[in-house]
Amino acid sequence: MSDDLCYASATELLAAFRRGELSPLEVLEAQIARRDAVNSEINALAFTFDEEALAAARKAEQAYTQGTARALEGLTCAIKDETYIAGQVTTNGSLLLRDAVATTTDPVPERLLAAGAIVHQRTCTPEFSVASYTWSRLWGVTRNPWNREYTPGGSTGGGAASLAAGMTTLSNGTDIGGSIRIPASQCGLVGFKASYGRVPEIFPYNIDPYCHHGVLARNVPDLALAYDCVAGPHLCDIASQLPRESAVEPVQDLCGVTLGYSLDLGFYELDACVRSNTLDTLARLADAGATLIEVDIQLGDWVIEMARTHQGFLMGTMLRQNYGAPEQAEQLCDYTRWHLEHTGDVTPEQVRWANERANHIWAQLGPVLAKVDGFICPTVASPEIAADFDYSRDQCVISGKPVDANKGWFLTYPFNAVGRCPVLSMPTGFSARGVPTGMQLVGSPYRDRQLMALAAACERALPRWFGVDRRPALG
Repeated sequence: MSDDLCYASATELLAAFRRGELSPLEVLEAQIARRDAVNSEINALAFTFDEEALAAARKAEQAYTQGTARALEGLTCAIKDETYIAGQVTTNGSLLLRDAVATTTDPVPERLLAAGAIVHQRTCTPEFSVASYTWSRLWGVTRNPWNREYTPGGSTGGGAASLAAGMTTLSNGTDIGGSIRIPASQCGLVGFKASYGRVPEIFPYNIDPYCHHGVLARNVPDLALAYDCVAGPHLCDIASQLPRESAVEPVQDLCGVTLGYSLDLGFYELDACVRSNTLDTLARLADAGATLIEVDIQLGDWVIEMARTHQGFLMGTMLRQNYGAPEQAEQLCDYTRWHLEHTGDVTPEQVRWANERANHIWAQLGPVLAKVDGFICPTVASPEIAADFDYSRDQCVISGKPVDANKGWFLTYPFNAVGRCPVLSMPTGFSARGVPTGMQLVGSPYRDRQLMALAAACERALPRWFGVDRRPALG
């Protein structure tokens, strides 16, 4: 029964709280017990706050009794050890920041807390979030709950692992090249990269159209619930000063829905399981009434250099200025040093070229989105990436062919380059070794709620995840 509480959906829990059939304290105590039983196997957490969380849960109980409960009252939400909450240590997974105490709170946790969510744990991230796996010299290796030999993805790997392991109900995440969607795919979750500006961010991330703050959940309705609490204009972020989205009608079923798809975007190598699971999922969506159109999207290896140039120009410059001194280098992870070395000085000509390449992606994708309700492609090209993988030293081979170890094994960053498009990752199945696979559902610019409504209809046509017969074997 306690494990069922740990895996109960946010919408189910809120309904039970309101009816008085369950209390936030019962759920939190079950999740703490679950954490104590399984976290040693996956190493997902950087910090825990049991006393503060238990006190917040008791207050949430009172709020339901008094009829003053807020939108997320009493739900637990894990926060990435990159996201600032005033008074809490935020290390960014680095030895250099092991004692750094935040003096401000980022907009997303600010809004989650204001909606009544309980922050009971901070989750592991790779150093400065410059990897799509999750390990660091500070926190060690975070492992996938479905198979501990493999990575849960990154950089929001700790958040995804804690969700898949039943240690939290919601998690935040950030995404500059796939850092929400990759871990969502690796852990059988849903993860949402909103349109640029829909969810506010702090400077300097809010001036980067590749960069997004968002949430992960175990199903689409939970994701939509959290999104509605964190989206909308915030004074700290000029990019967020957008008209609020209008409510949309639910997509009742897939009859009349047209979905475009590409398996490889024209150049990615795919594991056989990713290809077959994507095709099987597309077939299920067609059986549920959707019309499918295969789309000829032709990208190339240049997208890797495009993303590397863009990230070097903004994030890379900031990291080199703050942490690039020779006396700091010995405390950095090998992959972080590699990142600093390979995102060196970027010229104006290179920045212009990268922007032109981003426009080239939109020139292909835009006409497609004008004709379909959503566009689908895989999220991760190969889910079986070792938990301790290091792109600075290791090779990545997919279907017998070597690919770029840094960016060749996931299909997410092309959609950061067209960051005004919302993208949601949802599960499609498992690899032979039990690691989940996923697909991205891409929507038209700024139609975030419409995309989530479509995703919910797709989810209803697919097998249910995290039922009693479909959970990681832990503990």
